[in-house]
Amino acid sequence: MATVREVLFELMRKLDMTKIFGNVGSTEEPMLKEFPSDFQYVLALQESVAVAMADAYSQASGKVAHVNLHTAAGSGNGMGNIETAFYNRTPMIITAGQHMREMLIHEPYLTNKNPYQQAQPWVKWSYEPARAEDVPAAFFRAYATAIQAPAGPVYLSLPMDDMDKECPVLPQLRIVEPRLSAGKDVLQPVADALAAAKTPALVFGGAIDQTGGWYDAIALAEKVKAAVWAAPFEGRPGFPENHPLYQGGLLSGMSSVCKQLEGYDLVVVIGAPVFRYYPYAPGHPLPQGTKLIHLSDSAEETARAVVGDSVVCDPARACATLVELLPVTWRKAPLPLPPSPEPTVGEIITADYLYHTVEKLRPKNSVIVQESLSTLGPLHDRIRISQPRSFFSMFSGVLGYGLPAAGGVALAERDLGTNRKVICLMGDGATQYVIQSFWTAAQHKLPVFYIILRNHAYNILKAFSTYLVAPEVPGFDLPGIDTVQLAKGYGCEGDYVSKPSELEAAILKGLAFPGPYVLQVEVDATLLPLLGEIGPKTQYSDEPIADSQSLQRQEA
Repeated sequence: MATVREVLFELMRKLDMTKIFGNVGSTEEPMLKEFPSDFQYVLALQESVAVAMADAYSQASGKVAHVNLHTAAGSGNGMGNIETAFYNRTPMIITAGQHMREMLIHEPYLTNKNPYQQAQPWVKWSYEPARAEDVPAAFFRAYATAIQAPAGPVYLSLPMDDMDKECPVLPQLRIVEPRLSAGKDVLQPVADALAAAKTPALVFGGAIDQTGGWYDAIALAEKVKAAVWAAPFEGRPGFPENHPLYQGGLLSGMSSVCKQLEGYDLVVVIGAPVFRYYPYAPGHPLPQGTKLIHLSDSAEETARAVVGDSVVCDPARACATLVELLPVTWRKAPLPLPPSPEPTVGEIITADYLYHTVEKLRPKNSVIVQESLSTLGPLHDRIRISQPRSFFSMFSGVLGYGLPAAGGVALAERDLGTNRKVICLMGDGATQYVIQSFWTAAQHKLPVFYIILRNHAYNILKAFSTYLVAPEVPGFDLPGIDTVQLAKGYGCEGDYVSKPSELEAAILKGLAFPGPYVLQVEVDATLLPLLGEIGPKTQYSDEPIADSQSLQRQEA
């Protein structure tokens, strides 16, 4: 009779989960012994790195990721990025080793004494099988739970002595539909409201891209001729940022969002919360007379919305259904955003000039991974994402995601055969949270171009200090960090640049390098406003126009 381990690995094969991310611990060794030759183990030097790599691999590949962590200690190390995976809606199975059942009553060294609770509230399901032979069935239930809307991580605690026990049968595989429906009956009132609106706005979130609705969102926006905004603090865009209807990103303060939405009589938010607010900027959530409708595949998200009527449905399917339901409109279309002026070039490289140069030189099908929170404004202004599955960040705000996530995206690009260049834009502070990521990238020869913005500080915290009127807070400055030398110690190549005149050549060298390459860029440390500036109101064309032809689908 087969063992639990043998049945478990056969189940993983059938689920197309033959890649395991992890950092080996003693309680995982019985599961991983005699490791199958058709599986790949992606070793990270710290559990947080393993979780973030798996998260980004799942998002970029569309597959369910498997992370294998050590018991309580290793799971604790990975907790920040487990939270990120929850907010990222990443379908991920986290298996963690547990001590032998015979010893659990005594809580020996390294025991996870609360395996059901440790990962909460950042997983959809947490479980330790009651019997060894239940392990494969628990794994399939974890898979079914992880993929169903809204997708997310699950946590399984597996006692180490279960693996060699006899297992009678492979659990029966079932078809589990991961997405919700978006019926015409519940969306007809939304279509009626859009048809009747004089100045509607659509706010798209990352769940649009996650559910495969990029081109459905384009078709909807063009059918309605609505102004399109990006929701605040989304880890992925849901709409092309070079589209004529795109008006920019909403800011994250309540009063700021309210001002940006002035002039719209109807706002429909699809695939994002209403809204991710931070910092505290008191005010009304909507202008007087503006109606809001919220479409999301998360009942928890619709329940906590601060304002608006809600429908629980699949975001991508909702866009497609609304296109069917809506009549032709002769509404005046919003005018495109005016182009940004050329950046000022001085003696110091500014973030604005850096991002402008990256956008000018990068391959148009390249993938951006970012974690430079203090320069998000110029990043989104200069680097406009035009294709689906081409920008990844964290929805959670937990630092320590971007560096390993870039490696996960590069692995997915390799497995998919698309092999797009991955460009990772990191602040020097955020980089240090997961510096071990460089080693895994070097070991797998991943073609990631890391650009580290070095301002010698946690500049985002300095911006908060200014906003909160909290002077003389310690712990902001980061002198003496040489990221290139650290990366070289892990096996990467890299260089430095500090002069604007040398920036283009340095970026071209990094883009052309076949493996992981780290460019440390000395940037102007001048603080940017925390909430940015509210731009001009949406302008409309003089004459109403009929439906335009949807953008031709481009291959990602």
